[in-house]
Amino acid sequence: MKKVINAILGVCALLLLFICWRSIQDDQEFNAEVAAREAVVKARLLQIRAAEEAYKAQHEGVYCDNWNVLIEFVKNGRLPIIKKQGVLSDEQLEKGLTEDSAAMIVNSGDTKLIEANGLQDFRRDTIWVSLMDSLYREEGFEADSLRFIPFSLGDTFEIIACPNTTRSGSIIQVMECNAPDSSFLKGMGKMGNRLIQNRAEEADAKGAYPGLKIGDAGNNWNNNAGNWE
Repeated sequence: MKKVINAILGVCALLLLFICWRSIQDDQEFNAEVAAREAVVKARLLQIRAAEEAYKAQHEGVYCDNWNVLIEFVKNGRLPIIKKQGVLSDEQLEKGLTEDSAAMIVNSGDTKLIEANGLQDFRRDTIWVSLMDSLYREEGFEADSLRFIPFSLGDTFEIIACPNTTRSGSIIQVMECNAPDSSFLKGMGKMGNRLIQNRAEEADAKGAYPGLKIGDAGNNWNNNAGNWE
């Protein structure tokens, strides 16, 4: 009888060890899945930031708040690339020449003025290249996917673009793009739901955003940085 009890206790001990091990494995696998999803969402947000900053550079300093317009810009937009030939010497710089003024002289076609400033071999030509090919070189990139939050089953990023007044009174254009935890942590079971709730409570206590985002449309302009950076 004693041997039977010892055997049962041994089996129970092994079962408890297995349950503890499985619990640890489940936690590790869950955390790894959360980290993997966050990495994909962060990468998508950085792609959106690149598109917004390129858009702003070509649209009078204003960001885009319309997904259809922004995606069309990514598909068909162009980026200016400056093709450079020659550099300004110290002597030319001391005389007050700058990149812009030297380019203006060369583009004027005034041979005497070009020679007088020693700019015979100085060229600054602008060529336009495909924005999508330049910014998004990863294989399989689809511009239409930019609006969708990964793992969310169809949820879209919220984009905000608006003017904002700084503390000094000047007006700047700002943008913000958000992906809530409740979107990209979908389908992760009870542990996922608990994590979403815990993060929401922590964010509320700190006055922070419960998810991942770039930029800030409020009074904390951050040069479009991600809230994880």
